[in-house]
Amino acid sequence: MPRSVVFAVISSILILSVSPAVAGELAAVKQKGELSFAMTGQYPPFNFINENNQLTGFDVETCNAIAREIGVSPKPVTTAWDGIIAGLLAGKYDLICGSMAITEKRLKAIDFSDSYYRSGAQLFVGKQADISSAAQMKGKTVGVTLGTTYEDWVRANLPGTDVRTYKGVPAMILEVTNGRIDGFVTDRIVGAIAIDEKQAPIKLAGPLLYEERMGIALRKGNPELKQALNAALQKLKKDGDYRKISMKWLKIDAR
Repeated sequence: MPRSVVFAVISSILILSVSPAVAGELAAVKQKGELSFAMTGQYPPFNFINENNQLTGFDVETCNAIAREIGVSPKPVTTAWDGIIAGLLAGKYDLICGSMAITEKRLKAIDFSDSYYRSGAQLFVGKQADISSAAQMKGKTVGVTLGTTYEDWVRANLPGTDVRTYKGVPAMILEVTNGRIDGFVTDRIVGAIAIDEKQAPIKLAGPLLYEERMGIALRKGNPELKQALNAALQKLKKDGDYRKISMKWLKIDAR
């Protein structure tokens, strides 16, 4: 057999063996009848464990609704934030639906759906602190959630600060209240709601540090699954279901 023919046959076999894996994740999801998506479970009101030991919140309800639009059962799971992308790439779950910001750095490794909500980074400090901007945090101690874009931003833009990492917002609220750190940076919606619920002596300091758009993360090379996610999300927004979920958990329409 001529080399050109052998090469063509081998190429065809490779294409046939690779293509279904690349384009078939939506089919695989429908075949198993379930869509699994990860989050930390430590980011109220977006995703958290309630008093009945149930995983709930804005992220959970949004992705539950998306799964149902696709025609499968939702399966939310919890995992540590600092290993959440590695878990996605390893195939431990189908998606990440945990308020992950769409960034150029992350897009090098994973793909995202369209944005499903917008917010931004905010500095929070003790109510009695004479601080009205992030520029005043030089020489002070700032808390961030480990592995987040907030940590990256603080380290890059607030030189001279003592950066301390935590697992979630509740821990940072406690640290500020007890005077162990001077402030923390997190999502504006998350921080404001958590402070209100806990009646913590903490305030917002200054304007948004930057805006973020959150997307549902998936492995690269899955156009059919991405298209299905976007179509489901668009339908939820058009039908008004998205607004109901957003108003329930965030008190605003965060699209």
